[in-house]
Amino acid sequence: MKQAVLYKKLKSSAVQCTACQHYCTMKRDEFGKCGVRRNEDGELKLLTYGRPSAVNIDPIEKKPLYHFLPGTAIFSLGTAGCNFTCGFCQNWDLSQTVKGAAQKGEPAVSELPGGDIVTPEDAVAYVKKNGIPSIAYTYNEPTIFIEYAHDIGVLARAEGIRNVFVSNGFMTKEARVLLADMLDAINIDLKSYSDVFYKKNCGARLDPVLENIRELKKAGVWVEVTTLLVPEENDSDEELRAIARFLKGVDQEIPWHISRFHPDYRMADRSATAEKDLLRAYGIGKKEGLQHVYIGNLPSAGYESTVCPSCGAVAVERSGFEVNNKTANGICRKCNYQLKGIWI
Repeated sequence: MKQAVLYKKLKSSAVQCTACQHYCTMKRDEFGKCGVRRNEDGELKLLTYGRPSAVNIDPIEKKPLYHFLPGTAIFSLGTAGCNFTCGFCQNWDLSQTVKGAAQKGEPAVSELPGGDIVTPEDAVAYVKKNGIPSIAYTYNEPTIFIEYAHDIGVLARAEGIRNVFVSNGFMTKEARVLLADMLDAINIDLKSYSDVFYKKNCGARLDPVLENIRELKKAGVWVEVTTLLVPEENDSDEELRAIARFLKGVDQEIPWHISRFHPDYRMADRSATAEKDLLRAYGIGKKEGLQHVYIGNLPSAGYESTVCPSCGAVAVERSGFEVNNKTANGICRKCNYQLKGIWI
């Protein structure tokens, strides 16, 4: 447990968290919606600081990030809890069911060197020793453990190690300011283009997510976007067009990853996303002018590979997690077009 940075003290020992757009107000001994930020005697404490619940070394493409250090490994770390309540959550065992344990200060921990407590120094030393070029704060929403992620990230950047958030995009301006000295890339889940959807399925709102996509892009953070296509929830032509048009308005080369829903958690009675609907979403994104639309979990290389927007040559060939980067630091070898991204 460690004192948080992003909060304000209020009257009568109450506090207001400023990490995410819920801006939770907590009286003494109360928790925020995430279940891991708690008012302890008039101070906001982060219960999961130094206590990861999941640690792995993944392919960068699994985040998914396709225009950020393609073909490399990324050290991935997550904790407990979440500020969303998505019934279709694919990591619900970490983000939702562990909230009760986290509230008791008893989240599961990894076996990374450092014992039950994994300090920022432990994490960076491990990554440096193993020659891993980047760290992902992922599996659950990193904004809720932002102080822990930030402390790791600042040390990592000093060692030349890049930092990535995999996020629902519900962070505050205060959070963006805190992350400015360590964040290199982010994949944001744009779950829908409907505020009704966000309120019904996530306990959140749409506008802050759109704002963060725009503002982080403007700040120079590399941004990619993922939409989990949930049958009969966010898969209409109209909604998919709205997402594609919004993204094109930010940058027509922003990568849009269309992800396949599988029955899980509170939507275990639903069908998995049909292949025809994934292809339909892909077609809409391309028709609306997005240069890089991907279907990351459909085993067909034609929907995973990066194509040069200028000449149409395959710039980065992918099949699953097998990657052949044919560019020279993102420059197409056929026509010398510079593809947007972070390539080395």
